[in-house]
Amino acid sequence: MGATMTTVSALTKEIYEGSLRLQLNDEMTTLKRVTRTSEGVTSNVGGKYVVFPIHTARNPGIGARLEMEQLPTAGNQSTLSAQVKLKYLYGAVRMSGQSLKLASSNPQAFVSALELEMQGLKRDLGVDFNRQVYGNGTGAVATITNVATAVTFNIKTNTWLQVGMVVDVYDSTGVTQKATGRTVSSFTATTITISGANITSAVGDIVVRTGSIGKSDLTTQREITGLGAILQASGALYNMTDAVWTANVDSNAGTNRPLSEGLMINMVDTIRGRGGSVSAIFSNLGVRRAYFNLLAQQRRFTNTQKFDGGFSGLAFTTDQGDIPLVVDTLCPPNTLDFLNEGELKIYQEEDWSFMDQDGSMWIRVSGYDAYDATMYKYCELGTHRRNTHGTIQDITEG
Repeated sequence: MGATMTTVSALTKEIYEGSLRLQLNDEMTTLKRVTRTSEGVTSNVGGKYVVFPIHTARNPGIGARLEMEQLPTAGNQSTLSAQVKLKYLYGAVRMSGQSLKLASSNPQAFVSALELEMQGLKRDLGVDFNRQVYGNGTGAVATITNVATAVTFNIKTNTWLQVGMVVDVYDSTGVTQKATGRTVSSFTATTITISGANITSAVGDIVVRTGSIGKSDLTTQREITGLGAILQASGALYNMTDAVWTANVDSNAGTNRPLSEGLMINMVDTIRGRGGSVSAIFSNLGVRRAYFNLLAQQRRFTNTQKFDGGFSGLAFTTDQGDIPLVVDTLCPPNTLDFLNEGELKIYQEEDWSFMDQDGSMWIRVSGYDAYDATMYKYCELGTHRRNTHGTIQDITEG
């Protein structure tokens, strides 16, 4: 009996589905730290939203009085309710009918052909998921910094770009579309070139993966709510706005400045003053070099250290112990993120899975001798205490 779509689906999942989860974790530095214990992940999401309350203010009905003075006016605790809506992430792969036919005539050749596609999909999903962790909900992979009528534009950073990426261009609010379905032809440290006809840019325009746009006010999002949205000193998050519901931001109005231990200890102390404890500091390679150079200039011990969970890196020493400085190459440039990882959680229905509700993971492409398979994950990154995270921006890299 020859292979059927059902038997091919079983073979594919048996070989690849388990490996996918493990490899994605290895590639996502920041999420791996968040999910290294069971407390960091939950699948108890129930319906459309995850809802949790936050405590925003103490009872004000407290005071000292003299004899026969009126007692304090009764008060109460103040709370708000957060709504965390799951985001829907996908990755698709296409195989020709001829490739799938190899499953019946030459299983080893089939596995080799499938491995090429699946390994690529795993890598791409891992990189993009990790990129979204640092995003601000708009889906932006680059921000344009000049006004021009062209296909080549100046950009703030190229950290999240890939040649061949299919993108749309929107204004800074994520509302007005200026181009769609363009391909990133090339990029440098400061420019991007896209395919197609000229468009007129404005400072602040954003480049996003095609179809993934979200509004800057977070009222409409397709990607997960990343640290770029969480680490803000104002604005709504999970439909809540309150003075206590803000992160800690130390910026320099866009002008880079030397990194100092004073800046770092001030951020740690600020978070401590708001009831939090920094468990890890995240940076890209350039800011890590700046910190290494700072220690070297002060003749400080600069060997890497081992930390809980199998992580290693430079340490930042405080009066409450060492805090690991963890490198993630997708961390935004010129930035140090100070995270209280115990207050971050990944909400998910389940881990990455193949779509096979109709009996097979392979769906024939109408009119073609080809089949599509799609992986999906319904998830969101949430925090219960936004005020116990912080970021130092505008750092001169080493």
